[in-house]
Amino acid sequence: MDPFDYPRRWEADVVLSDGGTVHLRPIVPTDAEALRAFHGRLSERTRYFRYFGPYPRIPDKDLRRFSTVDHHDRVAFIALLGDDIIAVGRYERLNGQDSAEVAFVVEDAHQGRGLGSILLEHLAAAARERGLAKFEAEVLAENAQMVRVFRDAGYQVSREFDEGVLHLEFAIDPTEAAVAVARAREQAAEARSVHNLLHPRSVAVIGASTDPTKIGYAVFSNLLAADFAGPVFPVNAEHPSVRGVRAYPSVLDIPDPVDLAVVAIPASGVDEVLDACLAKGVTNLVVVTSGFGETGPDGRGAERRMVGAARAHGMRVVGPNALGVVNLDPTVRLNATLAPTLPGPGRTGFFCQSGALGTAILADAAARGLGLSTFVSAGNRADVSGNDLLQYWETDANTDVVLLYLESFGNPRKFARLARRLGRRKPIVAVKSGRNTVLPALAATGVAVDEASVQALFEQAGVIRVESIAQLFDTALLLAHQPLPAGERVAVVGNSSAIGVLAADAALAQGLTLADDPVDVGAQAGPDVFADAVARTLRRPDVDALVVVFVPPLTIPGTAYARALREAAAEVEETKPIVSTFLAAEGIPASLAVPGPDGAPGKGSIPSYPSPERAVLALARATNYARWRSTPRGHLVRPEGLDQPAAASIVTAALSASDGAEVELADAQVIALLAAYGIPVMPFRVVADASSAVAAAAALGLPVVMKTASRQFRRRSDLVGVRLDLTTEDGIRNAYAELRQVSGVDEVYVQRMAPKGISCTIGLQDDPSFGTLVSFGLAGLISDLLGDRAYRALPLTDTDAEAIVRAPKAAPLLAGYGGGEPADLAALSDLVLRVAALAEDVPEVRELALEPVLASSAGAFVTGGRVTVGPPPSRHDTGPRRLRAPGE
Repeated sequence: MDPFDYPRRWEADVVLSDGGTVHLRPIVPTDAEALRAFHGRLSERTRYFRYFGPYPRIPDKDLRRFSTVDHHDRVAFIALLGDDIIAVGRYERLNGQDSAEVAFVVEDAHQGRGLGSILLEHLAAAARERGLAKFEAEVLAENAQMVRVFRDAGYQVSREFDEGVLHLEFAIDPTEAAVAVARAREQAAEARSVHNLLHPRSVAVIGASTDPTKIGYAVFSNLLAADFAGPVFPVNAEHPSVRGVRAYPSVLDIPDPVDLAVVAIPASGVDEVLDACLAKGVTNLVVVTSGFGETGPDGRGAERRMVGAARAHGMRVVGPNALGVVNLDPTVRLNATLAPTLPGPGRTGFFCQSGALGTAILADAAARGLGLSTFVSAGNRADVSGNDLLQYWETDANTDVVLLYLESFGNPRKFARLARRLGRRKPIVAVKSGRNTVLPALAATGVAVDEASVQALFEQAGVIRVESIAQLFDTALLLAHQPLPAGERVAVVGNSSAIGVLAADAALAQGLTLADDPVDVGAQAGPDVFADAVARTLRRPDVDALVVVFVPPLTIPGTAYARALREAAAEVEETKPIVSTFLAAEGIPASLAVPGPDGAPGKGSIPSYPSPERAVLALARATNYARWRSTPRGHLVRPEGLDQPAAASIVTAALSASDGAEVELADAQVIALLAAYGIPVMPFRVVADASSAVAAAAALGLPVVMKTASRQFRRRSDLVGVRLDLTTEDGIRNAYAELRQVSGVDEVYVQRMAPKGISCTIGLQDDPSFGTLVSFGLAGLISDLLGDRAYRALPLTDTDAEAIVRAPKAAPLLAGYGGGEPADLAALSDLVLRVAALAEDVPEVRELALEPVLASSAGAFVTGGRVTVGPPPSRHDTGPRRLRAPGE
């Protein structure tokens, strides 16, 4: 086999445990000299642990063998930092078996960075592709670090000890424990990477300008104005100083280390600057310069080259075309952005993509009194993305609420996984724009996700979706300063009956429950009376949240009432959220603020909204989130009676017959495939004349239903191609004649009649970027017209399956709405889980529809099904850890 011909998908940029990056790829013969140099840098101890002897130099014969592999039975990965190899991992198949011996070695200076576990993950994934099932390793018993790598990988390792050598064996199938270990390491590494970005010890501004109209002037000035905790170095080849600070011609001329470089020069000069930053050892780059991916193919190519080179040298990149990054931690005080106005410090993290919009977002947050912990505007999002920030905020003790302004997704499957985990601890509020149009630069680094997929992603992950920046801040103000409601019961207190009724109507419209009629203290009530009404209402056990509506009287200043409200809320032991329409103020007025440690509004501050409708909408969103967070997470369960090998063989045969092209399965194949997953279809026969129809009905058992085989009539809601509840020979013959006349097709289906019930549909729809979605809805024209479908992404838990059958707006019909008999919802949930398991186990199933499914108290009966199979889609967020490739 060609030693240069390896699967390009095996290449990867990976984040190490200290937040740095390296490039991983299979070895090729031209790496021989770099491999020799790597070996020469290893200490005697490291060489002894790897080779069980001194092995001071690699003989030419061994060098050729080590650097020339077949990428099948002999596979080796190298980790590259710049042009240097810093780690090597390899496996060799043992005598044609499904087992291979695995070994790796890491340069001394890079040990302890997690390279061993990353190499093991990528080698195991490659080995599984090549048909291997097991790894074996010989390790010196005193090599505790290497033993720990195998032991902590999450595999079931067996060991034998013989004369100071441990023989280890383990299956390389990705067990649940192994996946959990890998994802925990991924989270720690990516969080550390963002931590390094947001906690630099020093900053250089490349392109710092003396001209106030230039972006380099703005960035440098903002860093100085924020009083950054470390040194700030202006880089300007034309001036000896910028704003009174000594300037340097190049970043290489700066005598001290540089952690973060902000690039504010024209795009044409960025390559030279990048080379200098790489040589300097800069670990993070923020590129505010435009002129890259947003300009077209040439710009996208330059963007990919920049990110590829940066990652290969251990560097992360924000941008290009970014607004910058902010960390308002009093110990950091970083404002490496173009934004002239910043909010005060707080406990809310914010990620957005658009640089221009970021300036307005920061100004709006400041005006409303919403403090931020950190802010990142990623611009074209060529490297650092929203997923990286989610990893960081999960363990950031300074962030309680996460805000996202998303225009596209880089890896939506990973986003769903991270958001679902983070959302259980911290609320995530998101605006998803770009429903119809996405900027070219973001489209180049994102993937198209249809609206149904986006909605399913957010609902399943507990993300609070809002429609605008105004709604984003409305919701954030409540979540940042008030507790989550324990339930849906809302009380209204105010001094205006008219506004109180508006608030009550808004609450009912949002699905909340009124604890009682609105309390009106009267227009002339003083602050004490007003405060007493608030306190009494908060103490009521049947109240979960309070809406305060207030119009100031002419005789007493409104601030007196605000202080009374704030003090009444503070004195009540019950912690219940309060929203207000107070003086028509927007944000956190000073009189309603509870100062935090830094003087900014802290916990207990009461947000005010210009209208009661906006106040109640924010409260309703917090209530829905609290409900999601309190529901059980559920368990990934597999129903009994699943036969994955049988299903796979059916699909393989169908694809083989179609030469691998996408194809719809025949009826017999659909029946067999569904049966393999415990999904029976009501028995049927296909006949081509009336006498055969009568015979088939007798064999199946009366009553029967007859359907034309013409595809034209399959999904007609008027049932013109269907005849139901046939019990006599004459009826069957007449039905055949009518169907033949309507369709012009001889063939009809004769099927045993299922118990009468509500017609439902269960489906799979494949989103090549997001993954497979399971859908559920009631069948029929109205449901189709209104899009009354619920969606969930794989994998599904038992809780997901129960929720999806209750989610459509028409679902109350299944629960007996209007006096009907309730359907067997457990049977429907079981069907959903079986369909989901089929999609997980056999990814070649690209589309599936069970329709109609008749749900009744007797169970859930499948009467028809369609399945399309094809080449499996690429599965983002599966396999070993890796960063999204530049340009993906």
